[in-house]
Amino acid sequence: MKNFLILIVLSTLFSFSADAQKFYTRDGHISFFSSTPVEDIKADNYQVSSVLNAENGEIVFSVLMKGFEFEKALMEEHFNEKYVHSDEHPKAVFKGQIDNWKEINLEKEGAVPVTVSGVLTLHGVDQEIVQEGELTIANGIVSEAISSFEIALEDYEVKIPSIVKENISKTVEVNVMMQYQLYGK
Repeated sequence: MKNFLILIVLSTLFSFSADAQKFYTRDGHISFFSSTPVEDIKADNYQVSSVLNAENGEIVFSVLMKGFEFEKALMEEHFNEKYVHSDEHPKAVFKGQIDNWKEINLEKEGAVPVTVSGVLTLHGVDQEIVQEGELTIANGIVSEAISSFEIALEDYEVKIPSIVKENISKTVEVNVMMQYQLYGK
């Protein structure tokens, strides 16, 4: 009986510690791409912070806008000064929830499809979004998260001057890739 009680206590403590787990990264990768007949625009940002709460599936991303690197310096300058106004809006932030979190088993390794919903704040504008993605479970933790989706620039009040309207697509493909680790390691 005594061994049974010890087993119950240990199981309870383990379940509480597993519920309190958080996964994080400070060097996630977000890229975007747009294409027009005149020009392709691609940028990468490796200064992305993200936290995923294993207790409830809440997920947060924070992206420094000036962290986007472009092939051409002039594109980077225009992006920060004329389009997203990085001095005024230094970060893009997503706060949301993995909708099917309760169905995810961290003991089962492999890729798991997810649906994420929340609010993306970009250029000072909040928009509710729902996107599909994928988590990879390895060694009992969420080791990776990926997603690809499109956003419309007008939804975030990003104005494109008429002189370059043909050079810039109205939608941008966004790719997200996070390599998580267990918080506290």
